[in-house]
Amino acid sequence: MKRVCVINVVGLTPELLEFAPNISQLGPAQPWNAPYPAVTCTSQATLLTGAMPSQHGIVGNGWFYRDTSEIRFWQQSNSLIQSSELVYSGIETAKLFWWFNQHAPVRWSVTPKPHYGCDGSKVFDVLDKTDCQLTQKLGPFPFFSFWGPNAGLPATEWIANATALVLKENKPQLTLTYLPHLDYDFQRFSKPSMERVAEVDRCAATVIQAAESIGAIPIIVSEYGLVPVRQSVSINRALRQAGLLAVRNGPFGEIMLPGDSHAFAVVDHQVAHLYVREERMREEVRNLVASLDGVSAVVHPSEIGLDHPRSGEWIVLAKDDRWFDYYYWLDDANSPDFARTVDIHRKPGYDPAELFMTSKFRAAARLVQKKLGMRYKMDVIPLDASLVQGSHGLRPCPSKGPLVIGPDAPSEMVQFKGYVRNLLGK
Repeated sequence: MKRVCVINVVGLTPELLEFAPNISQLGPAQPWNAPYPAVTCTSQATLLTGAMPSQHGIVGNGWFYRDTSEIRFWQQSNSLIQSSELVYSGIETAKLFWWFNQHAPVRWSVTPKPHYGCDGSKVFDVLDKTDCQLTQKLGPFPFFSFWGPNAGLPATEWIANATALVLKENKPQLTLTYLPHLDYDFQRFSKPSMERVAEVDRCAATVIQAAESIGAIPIIVSEYGLVPVRQSVSINRALRQAGLLAVRNGPFGEIMLPGDSHAFAVVDHQVAHLYVREERMREEVRNLVASLDGVSAVVHPSEIGLDHPRSGEWIVLAKDDRWFDYYYWLDDANSPDFARTVDIHRKPGYDPAELFMTSKFRAAARLVQKKLGMRYKMDVIPLDASLVQGSHGLRPCPSKGPLVIGPDAPSEMVQFKGYVRNLLGK
C-alpha cells in the first residue's frame, strides 16, 4: 500500500530553507502560487479540492454571511467547502490540525475545540478522533501557545509528536498535519530570529522520521510567505468617517452593524473584501477606498479568482509593505470590550495584535480573578496596529512565497490534489 504524509509548514519559503536542514534533505523546493487571498483557510481549501476559491467558496479566513448579516471567522465545518470530492475522498486519512476538520470524511482527525459553559466559561481542549488517546499520552494540548501573546513552540511540538504517534499506530494511507510555528514571530517582528526556522525544522524531522518508518512519502508544503510590513490601513475607519459604516453604542462599547451599513470591509491580512449594499454606490465606495494611503488596488473579484457569492463587491489589495486592520471605532475609549482580548470569532476581521500583550502584570491579575471564581475578562491585547511587523495575503516574489517539496512536485497549488492522489495510485 502506498502512503503519503503531507507536512504543512506554515510560512516556510525557499529563502528560509538554509536554516532547515531536515526539510532540505527531502529534495529541492518548488515555489508555487497560492490563490488570493494567500491565507490559511483559502490556501488549505485549494490544496484539498484542486479548485480556486471561485469554485470551492472559501474566499478568506472569514467573510460576511449575507443571510444572517454576520461576519464570521475561523469556522471549522468541512461542509463549508463547496466541492464534491476532496483529496482524501476514498482514502484512509488522518487529518491533524488542518482547517475544515469537523465532520470531514476522514478516518482519523484531531482539531482544537474548546468546551463552552452556559455562564460564558471556556475550557480548552482538542476534539480527538484518532483512537490514540493523545492527551492521555502527550498531556493536554498547550492551547495558549497555539495562538495569542504566548504563541510559540510548545503547540507545534505537541502536534508533531501527536502526528508521529498517529502515523506509527494507525499507519494511514494519507496523513495531513499542520505545523504553525513560523506564523508567530514572522508577524511580530520584521526580522525574526532564524532559530524559529530551526525549531520548526526539528519538529518536521519528528514527523518525517515517523512517516518514513511506515513507508510513507513525506511531502512538505507551505500556504504563503510572510513579508515585513510597516503600517496598517484602517479601511473601516475611513468608511465610518464617510458616514457609510454603522455602529451601535452600548455598555460593551461600539459594535459594528454590517447589515445596516452602506459599506464595510472584512479584512484579512493584506487583502480585504469590500461589501457595498447598494449597487448605485459601488463606484463611489471603490474610489474612496482606492484613494487611501497604503491601498494598491481595488479590483472586481473575478479579476483574481474570487468571483463567488461570499465575496465582497470589491477586493482590496494592500501595498507590499502594508496590511489592513479591522478597527472601525474612532476613539479607543469606545472600542468594543472584545478588542482588548483574544477573540478570534467575535472580531469582524483578522487581528494580529492578539500576538502581543499590554501587561504581564495585568494578565496575572486576571488569572487570580479566575482562580478566585470572580467574573473577569482577559483584556491584555493592545490596540496598537503599529506593533505588527509581518503579514501575508498577496503574491511576493518566488523566493519569499510558498513552496512544495516532493518528487516531481507541481508548480501550482491547484494541482496538488491530483498530485497527491497520483502518488497514492488513485
